[in-house]
Amino acid sequence: MEKFIIHGGVPLRGDVVPSGNKNAALPLLAACLLTDEPVILHNVPQIRDVNDMRRLVQSLGVEMEDLGNNSWRITARTVRPADLDPDLCRRIRASILLAGPMIARSGELRLPPPGGDVIGRRRVDTHLLALKALGAQVKYGRSDFQFKARELKGANILLDEASVTASENAISAAVLARGSTVIRNAASEPHIQELCHFLNTLGARIENIGSNTLHIEGVERLHGGEFTIGPDYLEVISFVGAAAVTRGSIRIRNAGVEYLDMIRVVFNRMGVDWNVEGRDIVVPADQKLEVETDLGGAIPTISVMPWPAFPTDLMSIAIVVATQARGSILFHDWMYPSRMFFTDKLVSMGAQIVLCDPHRCIVQGPTQLFHEKMESPDIRAGMALLLAALAAAGKSTIRNVGQIDRGYEKVDEKLRSLGAQIERLREQ
Repeated sequence: MEKFIIHGGVPLRGDVVPSGNKNAALPLLAACLLTDEPVILHNVPQIRDVNDMRRLVQSLGVEMEDLGNNSWRITARTVRPADLDPDLCRRIRASILLAGPMIARSGELRLPPPGGDVIGRRRVDTHLLALKALGAQVKYGRSDFQFKARELKGANILLDEASVTASENAISAAVLARGSTVIRNAASEPHIQELCHFLNTLGARIENIGSNTLHIEGVERLHGGEFTIGPDYLEVISFVGAAAVTRGSIRIRNAGVEYLDMIRVVFNRMGVDWNVEGRDIVVPADQKLEVETDLGGAIPTISVMPWPAFPTDLMSIAIVVATQARGSILFHDWMYPSRMFFTDKLVSMGAQIVLCDPHRCIVQGPTQLFHEKMESPDIRAGMALLLAALAAAGKSTIRNVGQIDRGYEKVDEKLRSLGAQIERLREQ
């Protein structure tokens, strides 16, 4: 196990390039199962979750070649519905993304229950309803899911929630289903859009990309191709937050500016903004860092919603930024009942936060944060605690940084390149 030692209070300065979008890389790796021809993926983030997905895909008979410079060649000439490693499946939620491609390609899959961050119940019912609508049979036991399908047929699917991974499974299965499929209430996050564009480069016929209603005309087969994964907007905004709380100024290159509009609106409410210069964004040092109240001086609310609204995965980062902004603000994450439990660590650092219930907290800022010894509970909370340590006075320690490594590639090296005093050490 490794830990970070951070000497806080150092303003960040310089340029940084975000890695490829983890949440796009995972469904794209699974979707490579849909063709027997080689696929080359560029800008694949070298992080633990992606490496775990790579191992799962390889166990199904897929050849993977590391071409260097974050590029991989994936060839699924033949696939076999092998027994997947249950420990690997428990480590990542994305293991369930194998269901749609494997049903479409081989007609069967036995899948141990998927895992992931412990931030509350994460239902899989929407996946099952969508795949059943396309013609799959699903049996669930205590040890695994069993998927089977003789033939997938197009269907009119209304998802009972705008689930990202359920949308990805439905899309991956529908592209090889016979006939037309309409998916309504589909998620439309950047990684959903990337999956659709990727599949279209392989010969799929997906229309209305970026909307909540997707039209898919099934094709007999997909061919090989080449695709570059876009920047991880969650990492981009994490660096925006790091610059804001340290009063630094950084340039984030190739930041995927087309996906940041609503996030910018929310950060503006906390007095944080950036300049757009081509494909880059520049975060200036002279941030206002003052909460914009609602009409009549009422305390504003930042609430997560499905895309294109504010994403749940950025809630933890926003809470840390709010501790450095003047004023009060209410945060509401109705999706996950454990998302805000990390705030007790911020309180121990000096933050003024009232946890109203598992879904809501009120932050009053600004407050001086002080060094603390902490442990990363999950990817997003771990990164938020890292931002807090960068802003804090003194030397902080964050243990269990493998959780952060699941979603952020070489984050300590990138921060050091910006002047942060951060060191990675192995636990004794």
